[in-house]
Parts: sequence; structure tokens; C-alpha cells
Amino acid sequence: MRYPSRPSLNLTTLISSLQACAQNKNLTKGKEIHAFMLVDGFLSSPLSTTSLISMYSKCNAIADALRVFHTLSADYHNVFTYNAIVAGFVANEMPKPAIESYWRMRVAGIMPDRFTFPCVIKACSDVKGVLETMKIHGLLFKFGLELDIYVGSALVHSYLKFGFMDGAHQVFDELPNRDVVLWNAMINGFSHIGQFDRALDVYKKMGEQGVVPSKFTVTGILSIFAIMGDLNSGRAIHGFVLKMGHDSGVAVLNALIDMYGKCKCIKDSMTIFEMIPERDIFSWNSIICIHEQCSDHDGALRLFSRMLRAGVKPDLVTVTNVLPACAHLAALIHGKEIHSYMIVNGLENDDDGEDEQDDDIYVKNAVMDMYAKCGHMREARLIFDRMSHKDVASWNIMIKGYGMHGFGVEALDLFSGMHDAQLKPDDVTFVGVLSACSHAGLLSQGREFLAQMQSQYGVVPAIEHYTCVIDMLGRAGRLEEAYELVSAMPIEANPVVWRAFLAACLLHGDAVLAEVAAERALELQPEHCGSYVLMSNVYGAAGRYEDVSEVRHAMRQHNVKKAPGCSWIELGDGLHVFVTGDRTHPEDYLIYTSLNSLTARLYEYGYMPNA
Repeated sequence: MRYPSRPSLNLTTLISSLQACAQNKNLTKGKEIHAFMLVDGFLSSPLSTTSLISMYSKCNAIADALRVFHTLSADYHNVFTYNAIVAGFVANEMPKPAIESYWRMRVAGIMPDRFTFPCVIKACSDVKGVLETMKIHGLLFKFGLELDIYVGSALVHSYLKFGFMDGAHQVFDELPNRDVVLWNAMINGFSHIGQFDRALDVYKKMGEQGVVPSKFTVTGILSIFAIMGDLNSGRAIHGFVLKMGHDSGVAVLNALIDMYGKCKCIKDSMTIFEMIPERDIFSWNSIICIHEQCSDHDGALRLFSRMLRAGVKPDLVTVTNVLPACAHLAALIHGKEIHSYMIVNGLENDDDGEDEQDDDIYVKNAVMDMYAKCGHMREARLIFDRMSHKDVASWNIMIKGYGMHGFGVEALDLFSGMHDAQLKPDDVTFVGVLSACSHAGLLSQGREFLAQMQSQYGVVPAIEHYTCVIDMLGRAGRLEEAYELVSAMPIEANPVVWRAFLAACLLHGDAVLAEVAAERALELQPEHCGSYVLMSNVYGAAGRYEDVSEVRHAMRQHNVKKAPGCSWIELGDGLHVFVTGDRTHPEDYLIYTSLNSLTARLYEYGYMPNA
């Protein structure tokens, strides 16, 4: 930026230059102009001082702004200089000094104006100064500013931040002129506290009064329909977006992706995603999160790979969505790569002995859960032991991980450690503990935990806990005892319980009890293929092939189809997923050739593979 030669310098030129420095955050040039003003005596004017304060504040040099303010004698302090320093403090996230400056202004007898109050109200809301905000609200009537759009807008935003929706609505209704920003604030305010009906009422009134919704209105309303799962209304807003030409904005398209995803319309979400010419981090995070929530773990990982190839740097939201996908698929190579990326890029706090924030605990839990579900309990335990602060979820992950992989003793030792850490176990903890007892065959301990859950720990046994114990008894061959528990438990058995019992009957070849379990499971959930398949296998193992045919006939009558088997393997070039009869893999010919060769070798050694 060039400045005029010294002879042509005047106050108007200098102030315009200071404003340009403030806009461009060019502190160096701003200081040069300050020096010119000092040398040529331009600082005697409150206008020049106000411009300097504003320039330093917008360049994040609030200490310099304050020094300029104090160079003026008290006689030169006026509403403009005070407004500049108050606004500077607020812009630099220093609300307390802003409020203190406001009160010094009042003590000095300087009357605040319509530009003072919005800044002071913002400062009060930042420090949660409810009483102070209400005092200012009362003062507005004295100054005749209660109907000013700028002051009223600040007051509405403040009340919304405090959750005082009635107060915000009252101020909003009294304002004679309301711009779209204020309408958006009301919609988002009600949405933030879960009052979606009132938010939609505001949106409706906005249309009735002829206020054209902006892009921010659209994103706010779409977020409401996403939470409500209201697909039809969401599609209507999509139509409005296309009509108004808002579909060129990435923020609106991201909101559409989120809405369709939360309404379980994953194909529509992908269609919108592919339309975005320049996707930001929010676009990628939304689409990855949607795939993970819809249990398309392979899709989530493929999108993550695309994101990296596109040169978009993942953040904490990304990795906490991708890590569960790695956990579900036991994709250890991917999980380790993501963990390494987190460490290198500072997304995981590795400082020992310091209290972690909630977000950091959540991230470490996600990494730990990935290692545990991939069977690498050593790595999971290293992370667990290094955490200076652990929440209940941290303990639950480790207990469940040990139990899942047959380390029942280690799981129960950790459960005892929770008591030493003065943490109260919850219902998830006991699912892990009982599952550990089931996998490790610890019958007596499992029974004891079920009996003591409510009396000793205050956790009422739920259906998941009974299912674990029934599975434990079934694995141990205590089928009669398991059946007695299913019949006697205070909660009505669901299909999952009966299928667990049915699987135990298959394991131990008890066709009689299997028929009872299958009958109950099919009564409760006739469309589920699992009960039919288990019963068919029970009859097949007993050599009752006519009954096998009857079960398959019943499946056809009820139009029940067995879900195709799925398997996957993780190699250096990525994750390869296969379903039964899959021919979509680019190297399917070589895969089936190798599979047929292996089958032929098995036949040579006398092994007859199951069909």
C-alpha cells in the first residue's frame, strides 16, 4: 500500500489509510502511519485517536490500542474513543476489560449511544453476566434505544445465549424492523435448546412477513429436519434451495448431506456430495460420519482414502469417525496408520501426568477401542495406562476388550480396579463383565455378578445382562438352567435372547429345546433369517433332513432370505470386501482360480468342505 508524499498528508488521508490497515490487518504499515501522525502533530484530534485505537484493535494489538487511549487526557475522552476501546476489547475476546471501560465511561459522565450498547451487551453475555444484561436492558428505555435494531439484535442474541427464550422473543416481537439475521438468530436459538416446534413457527412467520430466507436460514432449518428425521420437509427445503440458487454454497450442500444422511437416505447424501465442486473438511466429515452411522464401515474407509488423496487434512472429527470403522472391520493396518497420523499432527495429547480435556479422553477412548476390537490388547492397555484421567467409558472399553478375547481374569481384575479408582460401574460395565465371564467360562462369578448388580452396585439388570448369562450357561452346556433363567427372568425375553439360547442348543445338539426356542423367536420376529438358519442347522446336525426341508419351505413362504455371508481381508493396498458369489472384484478370476485350487487340494486329502 502506497502513501502520498509528505506535503500532501492530511487528517482525512491518514484516517483512510488507517482504516485500510485495519481492514487488511497490516500492523506494520499502521505503526508507520502512527509515527507520521506523532511527528506532524495529528494526534490532538479525538477522531485520529479513535482511528488509531480501532486500527490496533483490529490488528489484534489491544495493548497498543490501550496505550493510545491513555495518551489522551480525560478531557479528550468522548463517546467515540470509549466506543473504540470497548469494541476493541470485545473483538479481542476480553469481555471483562470491556465492561470495566463501559463503567468508567459512565462514571466520567459520558453518555453511551447506539454503538456502545451492542458491544457491552456482547461482553456481558460472554461472561454470563445475566444481571448486568438485564440492567442494561432497563437502561435502554431511559436512552430511548429499546427499539433500535442494532441494540435490540444484541439483546436478543444475549438472551438466546442465556437460554432466556421468552425474554428474547419479547424483545424480538417489539422491534419494528427485523432483518433476516435476527430471524435466523431466533430460529437457531430455539433449535439449540431443542424447541424445534417454536423454531419452525418463527420460520413460518418469517415467510408470512415477506422476509426471504438466506443461506443461513436454510442451514438452520435443515439441521432441525435432520434431527427430527423429517425427510419430506427436508426435501421441500431442498426444492427451495434449488429455486433460490442456494445450491452453489458449500455450507447449504453440507447441510443437505447431513439431512439426507440422518434420514437414512445415504444415496441422496452421496449425490449431493459428488455435486460439490470444492469440498471442505465439513463435507468430508459429514459423508464419512453418515456412512459410519449407517454401518457402511468399508464405505467410510474408502471415503477417508479419497479425502487423503484430495489433499484435505483430517481433523479430530474425521479420525473419531474413521476409527470406529477400523474397529468394526478389525482393520488394524488402517487403524495404526490413523493413530500414527494423530500423533505426528498433534491430534492426540501424549503428555503424561496432565489432566486431559473431555475431547482428548474421547479421542483416546476411540483409539483404545480400535486396538481392543482388533485384538491388540497390549497396545490398548498401553494407552489406558498412560491416561492420567479415565472416565467410565475407558474402563468399559478395556473390560469388554479383555472379555471379548477370552481374558476373563484380566477383565475382572480391571473391574476391581474401577472400585479403587472410585468410579461407579454402569450398565455397559456389567455387559462387559458378564460377557467376559461367558467367554472365559467363569460360571460362578457370572451368576454372582448378576445377583449383586442391583443390590451392591445399584444397576438394574436389563435384557442385555440376562442375554450374557444365558449365553454363558449355554456355552457351558447348562441348557436346562439357561431355559429356567429365560422363563423366570422379570423381563420378557426378546428374539435376541431366544436366538442366543437356540445357538447353545445347536452347539450341544439339543433339538427338543431348540424347537421351543425357535418357536418363540419366530413368534417375536418372523422376518429374521437367523432363527430359521439356526433351526435348519440343528435338524441337519441331527440327521432330520425332512425337517430341514420344511424349515427352508417356511422361509420361502414368509419371503425370508438368508443374508449373504460377508468377509474381508486387509492388505497393504487397502481393504478387500467380499460377499457370497461376489464377482465385482477386479481380480475375481484369479481369486476364484486360487479358491478352486485350494478346494481341489482339500478333496485330495479326504476333506469334504460344507456346501
